[in-house]
Amino acid sequence: MDVRVDLQAPCTPERLFDEVQDLSRYPSWLGMVPRAVPEAGRERAWIVDLRGRLGPMSRSKRLRMVRTLHDSPNRCRFERAENDGRDHSDWVLDATVHPTGDGSATLTMSLHYGGTFGGKLLERMLREEIERSRPALLALVAPEAC
Repeated sequence: MDVRVDLQAPCTPERLFDEVQDLSRYPSWLGMVPRAVPEAGRERAWIVDLRGRLGPMSRSKRLRMVRTLHDSPNRCRFERAENDGRDHSDWVLDATVHPTGDGSATLTMSLHYGGTFGGKLLERMLREEIERSRPALLALVAPEAC
């Protein structure tokens, strides 16, 4: 499953990148991430809880995510990297920030899930949660919020 979303934000690329480069900030604007904490002793790894609900159905998952690319203020990438010796489905989150030329920025986020659970239902759940998160992220990066 691959989901891609674009967002126009009324802030500088640097301000927008500040919010997406650190997974521990996601719970403040992305409801499907109720918890994301830095892994002890690891500068670029987080333990992330995901939670989604679609009607009466809900699903939760805990992932260990590692930032594998950090090109400030343009792009960052996070990949699932469990350290339990087992095979796990891929989760890859890629965030790219582009200046628009008028002092604002565009965020493109791409999420890849390589598992088989949920299919179209999971994709729908993700898209609905992403749409609900837009106002919260925009409020955080708005110039008057800084």
